[in-house]
Amino acid sequence: MTDDEVLAEFRAAHALLDGHFILSSGLRSPTYLQCARVLMDPKRAARLCAELASRLTPAVHAGVSAVVSPAMGGVIAGYEMARAMGVEAMFVERPTGTFELRRGFALEPGQKVLMMEDVITTGLSSREAIKAIEAAGGRVIAAACLVDRSGGKADIGVPLSALVTMEVPTYSPDSLPAELAAIPAIKPGSRAAA
Repeated sequence: MTDDEVLAEFRAAHALLDGHFILSSGLRSPTYLQCARVLMDPKRAARLCAELASRLTPAVHAGVSAVVSPAMGGVIAGYEMARAMGVEAMFVERPTGTFELRRGFALEPGQKVLMMEDVITTGLSSREAIKAIEAAGGRVIAAACLVDRSGGKADIGVPLSALVTMEVPTYSPDSLPAELAAIPAIKPGSRAAA
């Protein structure tokens, strides 16, 4: 799939939105990718994650025995990536504000893991998820996401594969362009803004 074909999937699902959005990082953006919409169709979710899995290196395929994703946004993408790779799927969640494995999920000491996200913007949630996976004994050897909004600039500490990479502008709340400041801001994500 080309980048245009991937973005066409997002547009068809009404998942590529324009407006004034407050991101999890607290930054503002005129563009938001609502991956929950693109993943609500099981066939589309399977197709996109299978395409992304096909782009992972042979070393990642050979080494990984689990895919761990951050809740909420990464759960479906992580499950579909695990299915495409033929490995277990787990997720970390924030019951008290910090990611941790729960629900009986466990990693063997040194178990090689792929951390899977839906969208990466600054990489903050990804780094926090990787820290939790490593605290639980896992070893994150690579990460993947459906969309890298950072234009390839986010550093999460491990090699990152993205189905599509976009350069989407972000702004601090006190340096908004006039056209963005004129639109009411909404917070569509699952995490409270920083």
